[in-house]
Amino acid sequence: MSIIDTSLPGSINLSAISSPDDIRPLTIEQLESLADALRAPLIARLAAHGGHAGPNLGFLEATIALHYVFNAPVDKIVFDVSHQTYVHKMLTGRIDAFINPERYGEVTGYTNPGESPYDIFALGHTSTSVSLATGLAKARDIKGTHENVIAVIGDGSLSGGEAFEGLDYAATLKSNFIVIVNDNQMSIAPNHGGIYENLSLLRQTNGTADCNLFRAMGFRYLYVGYGNDLRSLVKAFSEVKDSDTPIVVHINTTKGHGLPVAEKQKEAFHFSAPFNPKTGALSTPANPDNYIDIFTSHMLDRMANNPGLCVLTAGTPGAIGFYPDRREAAGSRFIDVGIAEEQAVAMASGLANAGCNPVFGVCGTFLQRAYDQLSQDLSINRNPATIVTFYGGVWGMNDMTHLGFFDVPMISNIPGILFLAPTNVEEYLAMLDWAITQRVTPVVVRTPSGKVVHAEGEVEKDYANAGYLTVEQGRGIAIIAAGDFFTIGRQAAGIMRGRGLNPTLINPRVISHLDTDTLDNLRDYQAVITLEDNTLDGGLGQKIAAYLSGSAVTVHTLGLPKAFPDRYKASDLLASCGLTPEAIASLV
Repeated sequence: MSIIDTSLPGSINLSAISSPDDIRPLTIEQLESLADALRAPLIARLAAHGGHAGPNLGFLEATIALHYVFNAPVDKIVFDVSHQTYVHKMLTGRIDAFINPERYGEVTGYTNPGESPYDIFALGHTSTSVSLATGLAKARDIKGTHENVIAVIGDGSLSGGEAFEGLDYAATLKSNFIVIVNDNQMSIAPNHGGIYENLSLLRQTNGTADCNLFRAMGFRYLYVGYGNDLRSLVKAFSEVKDSDTPIVVHINTTKGHGLPVAEKQKEAFHFSAPFNPKTGALSTPANPDNYIDIFTSHMLDRMANNPGLCVLTAGTPGAIGFYPDRREAAGSRFIDVGIAEEQAVAMASGLANAGCNPVFGVCGTFLQRAYDQLSQDLSINRNPATIVTFYGGVWGMNDMTHLGFFDVPMISNIPGILFLAPTNVEEYLAMLDWAITQRVTPVVVRTPSGKVVHAEGEVEKDYANAGYLTVEQGRGIAIIAAGDFFTIGRQAAGIMRGRGLNPTLINPRVISHLDTDTLDNLRDYQAVITLEDNTLDGGLGQKIAAYLSGSAVTVHTLGLPKAFPDRYKASDLLASCGLTPEAIASLV
């Protein structure tokens, strides 16, 4: 079936697209019609379902050109982050998930080899495409085959250390290696870093400037001044196809291209919940009562009286509530290092060493990228920097590449870092205030991801030697419920009391250390139940169980699985793990 609808001259039958082979017979004029035809349902899906609007709209023409010129999946295309692959999926056998509203949720927002052989890797974190692609290229050369290897990188990903490492090695390859630099002048927010000054110079000189990062590293270089023009893209990609040396194709694109509200509000439409495509208004307005805005307002308030207080982000200011007006209010004490979590942790350690009070706000899933810096640059040096994590646990992000389950086992097993898990707003703010003024230890504060909860009374102000807090004293059964799961623990305790039991309810507050005094008092209990909003393996519950192993008490540890659940429903995952109040109450 042809994708050209002959009954309507120039019209495209999108449902006929089953692979890139279907678009290769088209003329350039027909490809331009295809771009228009793809953009309309893409915008409709984004508006109804949400997703990465700016990256996908900006890379639409480049995706068509890539699949028109190259022969995927024989030729290997690796997309950095892979959040710009909606059109790639539309062209590789998954078009119905974009034109049929009943099937909108059937494909992931990222590449996934389980969906298609055109998706080489499951990706979701940034700055990885060049490194991954060097492995494919080296394997090709070892095996003696001749396919093209193409790495796509953009949206600020060049600021990540792995991107530089990948480019540094790729430039030494003596064979085909093509890097597409998608330069839309943006990360999630505006770009930061010296690399982007050079990209700006190259744009201003139409790629002719003598100062050229890529040539300096050993790449051949080709510039496309209008990276949303199919003719220019097809010409450029055709020139570099089957190249026998590494080459960078630098394309100057417009983020959100073809959707006026996305072009105008590039930061807001990097990723968006469902929205009105004409006005840009969210279909469901954001809840003003949330921990992220509470954090940002508190930091701005504290900055007014603490000249040493500064807030860092690694390219995700919106994720921690620092929208443009708040960044302007913070001035030079808001620091965006680009998508470079390693730099952020190490810089925070240096700031703390020099007497400042740095606070690095970061999504829990992205902090994984800085494990060595947490250990070596921060903890060993005992510098009192504060790290505040967001979107952790079951109510955080739910794509398998963005899970916030793993931060507690990762951080709590590094010696010397104090990890605090607040259960309510007042505790959260008290922990932040203590962390940013103490000069003793690095501190991580885990922002709750569930509904906003307020304390019923006074909360602790000093966490230097804080132990577990016994909220309700009982006998025989104890529930130790950390962070967001404290509310579930309290509900389970209420069910138990209705059945004639008298459980002790404990808020551990500190999840990197054991309060042995409190635990010793539980040795003659019948049962201890631990609840934690993170993977069970390596978490708090297992440490408590190990400590109490010599006593008669039975310890039930409940938490999340050591797995990569994908696009799960929180209530379903909790139920499967026995983390409902009724299931917890029924344990004893």
